Amino acid sequence: MSNDTVLKPEFLIKDEAQLRALFPPTHEIAAKKSQPQLDKYTVEFIKRSPFICMGTQSPEGSADVSPRGDPSGFVKVLDNKTLLIPDRPGNNRLDTQANILSNPAVGLLFMVPGFEDTVRVNGTAQITTDPELLEQMKVNNRLPLVAIVVTVDEVFMHCAKAFRRAKLWDQNQIQDRSEMPSLPKIVLDQISEKPVSDAEMEKIDADLEDEYARTMY
Repeated sequence: MSNDTVLKPEFLIKDEAQLRALFPPTHEIAAKKSQPQLDKYTVEFIKRSPFICMGTQSPEGSADVSPRGDPSGFVKVLDNKTLLIPDRPGNNRLDTQANILSNPAVGLLFMVPGFEDTVRVNGTAQITTDPELLEQMKVNNRLPLVAIVVTVDEVFMHCAKAFRRAKLWDQNQIQDRSEMPSLPKIVLDQISEKPVSDAEMEKIDADLEDEYARTMY
């Protein structure tokens, strides 16, 4: 794979007017579907969702998207303008949290297994250690260290086209994970100066599974 791909400048889009000239006008329903707060439908969807993706930006403007998952309804709806998201144990890079402290704008994508449509939320986020809020997100007597509070600016349902194209929930599309190396193997190959033996790799893989079992709940 080469990194010397040349983009021809004459084909690059320079502004929004040039972009929109290539597409038909936005459908009236799509233009109007954005709401300033949660309603009964988006609240019900969020309560069913066990998985979200959260988009943030660094102070320098670099984009980041972080996956977050827990039992269905792990994102709490405090009111029609406020969401509460637990911060579960991870790798402690803290990319999302650090980004929020410098730029509170966030984008959320809520997914429900078996649903091809999604819910999108745009808003602003803060990080809290309020014990009363953390208590609401206890799982097996374990509290998150912090929670992310999102003030909703915009929310809307997103259509099923992407999921249908991807056939994301189609059981016939499930791929065999063993066709690629394990996550530790991939990362070590990317960062190590010397190869890791098969025996060492088996231990590292086993240690990761042990960590999952010990730290998740």
